[in-house]
Amino acid sequence: MQEFDKSISFDGRDIRLKVGLLAPQAGGSVLVQSGDTTVLVAATRAKGREGIDFLPLMVDYEERQYAAGRIPGGFFRREGRPGERAVLTSRLIDRPMRPLFPGWLRDDIQIVATTLSMDEDVPPDILAVTGASVAVLLAEIPFYGPMAAVRVGLVGDDFILNPTYKEIKKGDLDIVVAGSPDGIVMVEAGANQLPEQDVIEAIDFAYEAIQELIQAQRDLIKELGIEIATAQPPEEDQNLINFISDRATKDIKQILSQYDFDKKARDQALDEIKQTKIADAIAELPEKEPIAIAASEDSKAIDKAFKKLTKKLMRGQILEEGIRVDGRKLDQVRPITSRAGVLPNRVHGSGLFRRGLTQVLSIATLGTSGDAQDTRDDLNPQDEKRYLHHYNFPAYSVGETRPMRTPGRREVGHGALAERALIPVLPTVEEFPYVLRVVSEVLSSNGSTSMGSVCGSTLCLMDAGVPLAKPVSGAAMGLIKEGDEVRILTDIQGIEDFLGDMDFKVAGTDVGITALQMDMKITGLPLEVIADAIRKAQPARIHILEEMLKAIAEPRKELSPYAPRLLTMKIDPDLIGMVIGPSGKTIKAITEQTGAKIDIEDDGKVIIAAVEGEKAEMARKMVFNITRKLNEGDVYVGKVTRIIDIGAFVEILPGKEGMIHISQLAEGRVGKVDDEVAVGDEIVVKIRGFDQKNRLNLTRLGIHPDEAAQARAEAE
Repeated sequence: MQEFDKSISFDGRDIRLKVGLLAPQAGGSVLVQSGDTTVLVAATRAKGREGIDFLPLMVDYEERQYAAGRIPGGFFRREGRPGERAVLTSRLIDRPMRPLFPGWLRDDIQIVATTLSMDEDVPPDILAVTGASVAVLLAEIPFYGPMAAVRVGLVGDDFILNPTYKEIKKGDLDIVVAGSPDGIVMVEAGANQLPEQDVIEAIDFAYEAIQELIQAQRDLIKELGIEIATAQPPEEDQNLINFISDRATKDIKQILSQYDFDKKARDQALDEIKQTKIADAIAELPEKEPIAIAASEDSKAIDKAFKKLTKKLMRGQILEEGIRVDGRKLDQVRPITSRAGVLPNRVHGSGLFRRGLTQVLSIATLGTSGDAQDTRDDLNPQDEKRYLHHYNFPAYSVGETRPMRTPGRREVGHGALAERALIPVLPTVEEFPYVLRVVSEVLSSNGSTSMGSVCGSTLCLMDAGVPLAKPVSGAAMGLIKEGDEVRILTDIQGIEDFLGDMDFKVAGTDVGITALQMDMKITGLPLEVIADAIRKAQPARIHILEEMLKAIAEPRKELSPYAPRLLTMKIDPDLIGMVIGPSGKTIKAITEQTGAKIDIEDDGKVIIAAVEGEKAEMARKMVFNITRKLNEGDVYVGKVTRIIDIGAFVEILPGKEGMIHISQLAEGRVGKVDDEVAVGDEIVVKIRGFDQKNRLNLTRLGIHPDEAAQARAEAE
């Protein structure tokens, strides 16, 4: 392909698309550039593998440290497994792309986005999302696009399109919106307790900009002489579909209307119908019967047709009767139970949240600044994270068995969403100098475990005594859309997520929204439907929040006795080396003596942690004494460390030693130093002054009894 360069200018910022320069053997590739941030996105298609009954789409986002002029750390000095941000960016690309591929497509498709150059003013993730759409169009893969994404920030009262990192940090909103010609297809947001209407207006603002990017892509492929690829879906065997429909419709309807069924019982009943009414009946047909031939040629034909019929009947029941498979109304939340402090206080805080059959146990741990996560191995300018949320989803939570592996993309994504939901209400480091980690263990899953972990996180943090500005709850909204008929579902369960058209998670306080995540299974929705879902989530969140607060109404006043006690102090940065000592000797001695953990930051902030408050205070006092300024006339209790002919050396503070001349040991003449003091004696001394070499001179003369008493009291 010949080289082609197109520039798109909107909101005062340019995005350049370069085609034909790099990766000529990829199905389609584009270099997307804004400022000095440059992302190469390539899309490739391969023939589908035999027996695949899903779209095998692989999306990978790769970061290279050279993009920011760095050499990777570690022994190998090269990039390894992708970090959390890279995983989240991969998901950010995948989520709006996946619903835009035809549901029947079974070819292997891989999209790889690589950040080649990094400008700290321009985040690369949005460029990668839009670049994925361009690459797929260039590869002529069947696709209901173009698709594009933008980020919107809110600084003051102004929306900012594709804000810089600094603007994102300063603002009250960080929202990514992706859209197709059919409407909005993905939303991902963090917000500082913003009202619903503000968020809706931000989405509208974003979609207007998306239209320009979509049109620019259309113009690009037209100029290149490429048409958006289309292909015909495979023909379905209507005889098999009718056979299954005639025999199973009545029974499936009956099962879907038995509202006392739980998830397991309903699944078992449906499986039994599929086996007895369909599979067994087909097995009795003559081998040459067309229906038997169709079932034998495709081993999963019965499963696919049965699922399609179940989906149609479940959705029809909601659209026609307004009743869901568990008997709830469309806006009704499942029964909720909440508990705080369910684990012994060896853990610092715990919360158990249950909504219907979904159950999440969240545990909070309080750590010191040294426990913060170093994030310098990715390209984001943030250096560390002080709040961590980790999400675990074991197989037993859905009644299955599978090997236990490291967290997958889903676990990383759900953990990040719950983390984002709580960040706006966390205390500042000045108010509460702990590093916080929450782990949410999904014990049972039937829809919306990510929002369950948001609720569990609030419970366990309050149980741990973290002074949250507001408690946070979350609800997942669903959608059934057939033609012009639309039904929004509150608090969706598993089957409604699996067979529905939208999974829209909304988290926030009683004041406003803190996080959003919307994924679609159709090619887009108009703004008015999105706005309706956001508004209907608000009463659900408030109801859930009220139920949670029955378990714990406010953060506990006292920390767990096993949580570290933190003291903070500030020292002159020039004195940090004095506290650490040669080869860490001084700080190690303090730790050994007190059992406290001491973290010192570059600006001179010292954080001291110990399980016992007295030990923390002892360590604080030692650091203070090491760094305190010595003044003439100050009185101390010191220890004699050595004796020479003309005097004695006394350590008045750790690492600070002065000499008492023999003439200053006592009133009158002293014949020998060891007649007055011995090594190891604790004596009261006063600073007499400093010599020309700034060495400390001490005396035992002229000390008032009150001064001596105060010095002894401070030394205890």
